[in-house]
Amino acid sequence: MTGIPRAPLILGLAGVTPFVWGALTVLLPGLADWTLANIGARFVGPYVMLFYGAIILSFMSGVLWGFAAQLEGARAATGYALSVIPALWAFFMTGGGPTSSGISLMAGFIGILGLDWMFWHHGAAPAWWMQLRVLLTVIVVTCLAIGVFL
Repeated sequence: MTGIPRAPLILGLAGVTPFVWGALTVLLPGLADWTLANIGARFVGPYVMLFYGAIILSFMSGVLWGFAAQLEGARAATGYALSVIPALWAFFMTGGGPTSSGISLMAGFIGILGLDWMFWHHGAAPAWWMQLRVLLTVIVVTCLAIGVFL
């Protein structure tokens, strides 16, 4: 991870905190109880991961839109069209209960990785982008899997 600038690495890792917290509350019932009593049900288990995951998918649409702005012509038009998919995915695919929503978010984050690669491949993303995105995606998908399958 030496190629990733410090600020994006630190902020990216900080950005996965709600996913890690949600996974920890699934794995540690005492932490789940404490969270429920002191912070609220929305911050326990898969619920924090599902809510935050939908927000982050939408956020990533904005990031991808910015990458599309670096392109020209047909590539830009295609990039703009593809950049809205994560937000639409979050909107349409996360309302069917915790299990199906979690699986949909996992698919969404894996799908974004493909879009990240496309923009990176066309030179619209920084050289270090894929290294950061793979790291964050592995963390997010692992945490969501804990929420879905445990």
